[in-house]
Amino acid sequence: MTSIQYEKPPDGPAANGTPLELPGLFVTGTDTEVGKTIVASAIAATLAARGERVAVFKPTVTGLDEATGAPPDHELLKASAHSTQELDEVSPYRFGPPLSPHLAAELAGTRIEPPRLRAAATRAAAGADVLIVEGVGGLLVPLTYDYLVRDFARDLDLPVLIVARPGLGTVNHTLLTLESARAAGLEVVAVVFTNWPDDPGQPELSNRLTVAALGGVEVATLGPVYTGPVISPAVDLPAHRWLRRPRARPLPEPLVVPI
Repeated sequence: MTSIQYEKPPDGPAANGTPLELPGLFVTGTDTEVGKTIVASAIAATLAARGERVAVFKPTVTGLDEATGAPPDHELLKASAHSTQELDEVSPYRFGPPLSPHLAAELAGTRIEPPRLRAAATRAAAGADVLIVEGVGGLLVPLTYDYLVRDFARDLDLPVLIVARPGLGTVNHTLLTLESARAAGLEVVAVVFTNWPDDPGQPELSNRLTVAALGGVEVATLGPVYTGPVISPAVDLPAHRWLRRPRARPLPEPLVVPI
């Protein structure tokens, strides 16, 4: 039996980013394959349909070697937002194997650089009215051995939307994600249950009520959406309400000169 220990500050690195000067939303999930890209793309499509200039960003995409028949996440985000961004501007790090980003980068002989991610997100936001950022997996997915998706969300200082499954196990997973986000000082604006059935049963309805009550959070639902080359708008999601407008900068303290 062997074990390994890696020295890392218990609370992770401090936030190093400059808050973005436009409305935005950071979409994360309770796990991989819970529908983050669908929700982020649907929100981007909804805002674009209302005349907003929408920029999209995903720090890294993995699994490009898999033949799924569907567009990769960054391409789906860009198409749904009707964005003119280049693909490198949407996602600066892209890897073939379906692995955690830090491992995919290591096997590719590179390293994800947090300053590059922060700068890329800032450039993506330039000229846009709103920025929709999709995370990778959940909040505690490592982008490097000492920089998590949660750290990136802190650096951008955007409100967080959590995407979750509606079925068995989601109460625990969603409350854990809420706790992780709030422990880092992130503002969680809502949870979205995806693949919500047209006729939900008692388990789904109970899960929605339980997460809302125990998590003290709004829980919205998203049923099936059109998932062709672009994602259709989701007019039932109150995207505009979830977007945080730039916070006013505090006025400088008055200069007091003794006389």
